[in-house]
Amino acid sequence: MNDLFSRAARTREEYSAKDIEVLEGLEPVRRRPGMFIGGTDETALHHLAAEILDNAVDEAIAGHASFIEVSLGAENWLTIRDNGRGIPVDPHPKFAPLSALEVIFTTLHAGGKFGGKAYRTAGGLHGVGSSVVNALSERLEVEVARDRILWRQTYARGKPLTPLTRIGPAQNRRGTSVSFRPDPQIFGALRFRPERLYRMCRSKAYLVRGIEIRWSCERALLSDDDSVPAEAVLHFPGGLQESLEAEIGESPRVIAGLWAEEAAFPGEGEGRAEWALTWLTDQEGFLHSYCNTIPTTEGGTHEAGFRAALLKGLRAWGEQRGQRRAGQIAAEDVLGTLAGKLSVFLPEPEFQGQTKQKLTSSAAARLVESAVRDRFDHFLAADPARADALLAYITERAEERLRRREEQETLRKSPTRKLRLPGKLADCTRKNAEETELFLVEGDSAGGSAKQARDRERQAVLPLRGKILNVASASAEKLRLNQELRDLVEALGCGVGPKFDRKRLRYGRIIIMTDADVDGAHIASLLLTFFYQELPELIRHGHLYLARPPLYRLTQGGKAVYAMDDADRDRKLRSLFKPGAKVEISRFKGLGEMPPAALRETTMDPARRTLLRVLAPREEHTQTQSLVESLMGRKPELRFQLIQQYAPTVEELDL
Repeated sequence: MNDLFSRAARTREEYSAKDIEVLEGLEPVRRRPGMFIGGTDETALHHLAAEILDNAVDEAIAGHASFIEVSLGAENWLTIRDNGRGIPVDPHPKFAPLSALEVIFTTLHAGGKFGGKAYRTAGGLHGVGSSVVNALSERLEVEVARDRILWRQTYARGKPLTPLTRIGPAQNRRGTSVSFRPDPQIFGALRFRPERLYRMCRSKAYLVRGIEIRWSCERALLSDDDSVPAEAVLHFPGGLQESLEAEIGESPRVIAGLWAEEAAFPGEGEGRAEWALTWLTDQEGFLHSYCNTIPTTEGGTHEAGFRAALLKGLRAWGEQRGQRRAGQIAAEDVLGTLAGKLSVFLPEPEFQGQTKQKLTSSAAARLVESAVRDRFDHFLAADPARADALLAYITERAEERLRRREEQETLRKSPTRKLRLPGKLADCTRKNAEETELFLVEGDSAGGSAKQARDRERQAVLPLRGKILNVASASAEKLRLNQELRDLVEALGCGVGPKFDRKRLRYGRIIIMTDADVDGAHIASLLLTFFYQELPELIRHGHLYLARPPLYRLTQGGKAVYAMDDADRDRKLRSLFKPGAKVEISRFKGLGEMPPAALRETTMDPARRTLLRVLAPREEHTQTQSLVESLMGRKPELRFQLIQQYAPTVEELDL
């Protein structure tokens, strides 16, 4: 223990002021490059190119440059040149005799973008881009053509190799040219990738519509199958709209064309937003955002304002059109298949970190939302049919999301991670679906009789409470929230809509067993409508049946006979009983009044029952659909026409 304390004391004595290291100039960049460019990998390497290119683009945005040249040469040399004003070369008033150019390339936080006089909107904000590139380059050469004079200075790993030298006259040239080769001591064997640089140049050309970027690359650096040209002039007057069209190509869309606009931010000087978007059909979308031409790959406040504008606009349109379901739309429903590009220009943007991958300016959310929302409202109102189609598509996505969430919650509630079955379901013990049956009965009374009458091994019973929802005239929201239908779908196990999977069906036969009266027929019609509208595949594959319970029981002594209806009763009275015999006729008010033994004998015993298989032939789909819509749909006038059409053929009414 004493030895331990003595070693600690010696360590304290050895740690003194001389151990405090002060890094000067650009040494912090070389010692900790990750703090400035995010690391030393390929992405960080290309961030050097982005820093110099952004400086040239800022000149173009400010209106001082009309073209930029980007050239990738042998031995990993990259040259970026613009025809802007050129970096000032006169002595800096604070650091004289050093020139302003040398201060910019050798001093952190030195640049012309802090006061806002030289640049209204710019991507370089921290004054470290040029100096960081210089610090991490094996060699860097700057040429400035300014006031018809050409100047040059060369650096190595952040330190000047030569003074700023006047080369001579520059009659037909102006602007800044930066050539550099990244330092292998920092990046190892990594090299610039032509396809990545070319993509960066294309992106900048799309974002600044008036600019022309002249790309060139040594042919030896291009592979045979490379889509990158050796030379190209990139100029896109269509801006983001042209960019988005090129990216999505012929992908099917929810609405025709693109929606592309731009808007100025009131009271924000040169601040503005530009966007282009559409919605793809059943295809994952994307949103690429930029601030002052800097790609904000991690999003930020401008994206938040953009999302809010679209979401609130669609909800408001749904409310205006009387679509209550629009209130359930969330941002993820709107953005799920949205293909869009958003570019904002702000005078004083704030980013998260030097790599500027996320915008944090709090005002950006409000500015973008206000600008986009106003124009989105006009876009929707200009073409109501298009707006309604978009709203219907987004609403359907919202309903699907809610269905998935309910399924996940159902799984979480089950400790065994199995399907949660409705509490009123009396399930069978056999698991082979081909050998099992599910009886759908009306009410607990009938359910009690059916549960006693069933074969517990093969037959399950699900009592339904009264008349279920008419799905032909109900909204999707009501359908989703209806507990009786949710219980039914959970009992079946096969899902519904896009989640339907017949392989998961838990029963080979689904038997609708209702009372043999008008109310029972109505309930059966509602169930048939549900299966036809929501689970048509079960009908097509022959899984759905109608049970035929008797309406009468005829007894004489120990003899009991069951009759299905009035005609069957009269026929059996004549054929099965002696004329004039005293026969007791009992009319069942419902299945709940039938003794379990009688229910089993007449309706549930496979050896003696009568089932009607429900069919819906594909060749008669149009006719069947028309009948369902007329009888069960939302338009009462169609029902009235149907009643008028068949009324003359009705002989008896069971009222």
